[in-house]
Amino acid sequence: MSSHEKIRQLIELREKAKLGGGEKRIEAQHNKGKYTARERIDMLFDEDSFEEYDMFITHRSTDFGLDKEKYLGDGVVTGHGTIDGRVVYIFSQDFTVMGGSLSETHAHKICKIMDQAMKVGAPIVGINDSGGARIQEGVRSLAAYAEIFQRNIMASGVIPQISAVFGPCAGGAVYSPALTDAVIMTEKTSYMFVTGPKVTKTVTGEDISDEDLGGATVHSTKSGVAHFRVEDEREGLLLIRKLLEYLPQNNLEDPVVTENTDSIERSDDILNTTIPENPNQPYDVKDIIYSIIDSKEFLEVHRHYAKNIVVGFAKFNGMPTGIVANQPNFLAGVLDIDASKKAARFVRFCDCFNVPIVTLVDVPGFLPGSQQEYGGIITNGAKLMFAYGEATVPKVTITLRKSYGGAHDVMSCKQLRGDINFAWPSAEIAVMGPKGAIEILEGKKIASITDGRERVKYIAEKEEEYREMFANPYEAAKYGLIDDIIEPRNTRFRIIRALQTLATKKDVNPPKKHCNIPL
Repeated sequence: MSSHEKIRQLIELREKAKLGGGEKRIEAQHNKGKYTARERIDMLFDEDSFEEYDMFITHRSTDFGLDKEKYLGDGVVTGHGTIDGRVVYIFSQDFTVMGGSLSETHAHKICKIMDQAMKVGAPIVGINDSGGARIQEGVRSLAAYAEIFQRNIMASGVIPQISAVFGPCAGGAVYSPALTDAVIMTEKTSYMFVTGPKVTKTVTGEDISDEDLGGATVHSTKSGVAHFRVEDEREGLLLIRKLLEYLPQNNLEDPVVTENTDSIERSDDILNTTIPENPNQPYDVKDIIYSIIDSKEFLEVHRHYAKNIVVGFAKFNGMPTGIVANQPNFLAGVLDIDASKKAARFVRFCDCFNVPIVTLVDVPGFLPGSQQEYGGIITNGAKLMFAYGEATVPKVTITLRKSYGGAHDVMSCKQLRGDINFAWPSAEIAVMGPKGAIEILEGKKIASITDGRERVKYIAEKEEEYREMFANPYEAAKYGLIDDIIEPRNTRFRIIRALQTLATKKDVNPPKKHCNIPL
């Protein structure tokens, strides 16, 4: 064969590989409102930056007629490209090839790219669209999954790992995304579950659809498995680009500081009147977040899950920063099991990748009740405490209003190595709220007052007396538990100054194999 013919053969094989399972299956993919593996890659990466590996790999199985059904690439496209000029590795499963099923060689391609991402110190994106393990390969496909899981575990906290679930992801396949830092799901075209509707009905008798069992809405609102829910794949791919903007390439680097056109000294007078006069009246903490961050750009994580706490990424003078904020607009901002887990995971995510954390506190306490106690609110609340106490990144805390009891300790207090702790004049920092405190301190006296009006008057007076004595920021400031009480309108400037000061902070944890976080 001449060199000309060899080159022509190469070109033909490349074109064949790019067709995956063939034009009919590509058309079927498009008819479902889904893109192909390579189309997704082209949309995600900077133009002409993708370099593909292992395009010509095929499976080596012969059982159940597989020797007669081989496709170049074996159902997954792997390689690397750039996003905003920064190297990112990727694997994108191809549903047009045997339903994107995972074989031994399919997994080998994924593992190879993950190993390279670790060596280079670059993020890895996994686009999941697979019917699961290739049954014809039996235990080999199960072992192949475990090879991927082990690499997910080793890469955790070393390089950012982002999973986009753009189709089916069932059985053992779900554990790879679950081990990564962020999971994105598309509405109506993606689902995740360990056991599907058929097995569920056989075992439990429950009749349920794919969507209701493991769709994007379920996992973004009820289970918390999905950090982001998007309308379509294009939105999901743009979201990946945006998320990586806030993260470094790996755990040994700092996030990239970008140019900021929003004045550092910008103040917002409306913040001085944001907190209602009535301490029990709700307000939206997101209004405060948008007022203090750069250009009102806030990438919220877990937006539909545990709404009583808000977490996400923003920038302060171009510095990527994680924000954790109690949300008085939902369940009064109380901490419960889901909110504690959500915030704890986000704090650890930020700490892994050197992203400073700003915490906005307005928390009346932990949610009481047997359901919470039986569900382990003690252990789950301890997760958040552990996450803050373990974190070595710069931590700036602003107490906006309520900060009561154990919830005060949990929300990045000074004793959990909070670096700079500010409070607004409206802050109420105490063991408990005035109402509960007076019921305990003055219970006998209150019971002895027979006149109803006199009783109400006495309670009101004592509550106000307690609020003035204890439930204010000056009591905490007197003991150095608050570094400064600031005017709300200046919050943005004070946070930026604090983060600039803490940029060279060094904090270390004791040498250990690993911690034993209360799981």
